[in-house]
Amino acid sequence: MRNANPTAPTRRSVLAGSAALLASGWMPAPAQAQAFPNKPIRILVGYTPGGAVDAVARSVGQQLSMTLGQPVIVENKPGAATNIAIKTLTSSPPDGYTLLLAANALAVNPSLFQPPPYDLAHDIAPVALVGRVPVVFAVAADSPIDSLARLIADAKAKPGTLTFATPGNGSTPHLAMEFFERTAGISLQHVPYKGGAQALTDVMGGQVQLLAINLLEALPLARGGKLRVLAVLSPQRSSVLPAVPTVAESGFPGFEASVWYGLVAPAGTPPAILAQLHAATQKALATPEVKERLASAGGEVLPGNQALLATLIANEQARYGKLIREGNIKPD
Repeated sequence: MRNANPTAPTRRSVLAGSAALLASGWMPAPAQAQAFPNKPIRILVGYTPGGAVDAVARSVGQQLSMTLGQPVIVENKPGAATNIAIKTLTSSPPDGYTLLLAANALAVNPSLFQPPPYDLAHDIAPVALVGRVPVVFAVAADSPIDSLARLIADAKAKPGTLTFATPGNGSTPHLAMEFFERTAGISLQHVPYKGGAQALTDVMGGQVQLLAINLLEALPLARGGKLRVLAVLSPQRSSVLPAVPTVAESGFPGFEASVWYGLVAPAGTPPAILAQLHAATQKALATPEVKERLASAGGEVLPGNQALLATLIANEQARYGKLIREGNIKPD
């Protein structure tokens, strides 16, 4: 049957026109792939607001927002030694819109919890190492323990009687103290807490004699004269507590323990998006605001490629896994 309207397009002409448009790369707006990012990004934190990891996440997130042109929202999901936050991450679409500011617990938990709550090699994609803050050993300001040497002497005089507080079983400060006990040949009694705040309160109140915690949380009380820091576990003395010796210079060369921070994404996130997030993070780490945030707590930023974070996580998993197995350390 002939076309009743000679000016109407024929099926053949429509198909030919569509093919030409497709060949030219044009697509209707809804079908076009939108550039990343085109909506808010969230950074998960496995700790309560106001803590060390939360503070770093907000500082970095603010700079990422300025670079990427989208809001960056910090979402706190505390609990289960950060496993709740990590589960939220690994269950999220691998599209770059959900990240996690992880700390040492990311590498510790597959050994601390059985069965392992996740597989680092298959569930996590490293984005960027952010920085580190040293662990410190501290006591109440009025404690008779005035040095690391005195602590060791008292511990050897009365094995297993001195108590030490940490933010929890399997936390970095706990594992650092476990390493130190073995290195120094002493035995202490661990008192785990669910976070650093109550641990700090009880040490200052005299209920517990010693504290292992990250410097960021201890610093305000040390500056206020309520806490005496016996040693920092960084390779060099802290710029914010220059009079406090390192554990290494107190007779234990090479001894070091820090809380590190790194951004990770769900496995399967496209490499191009990971690269864009990595570049934006490096730009954030170069800003005075982020540098000063970590430096004010005795820490430092750690710029570097994605492989640097991947290697750190793998090395930490092996290091802490051995200690957890040999010490038969269990979660809270």
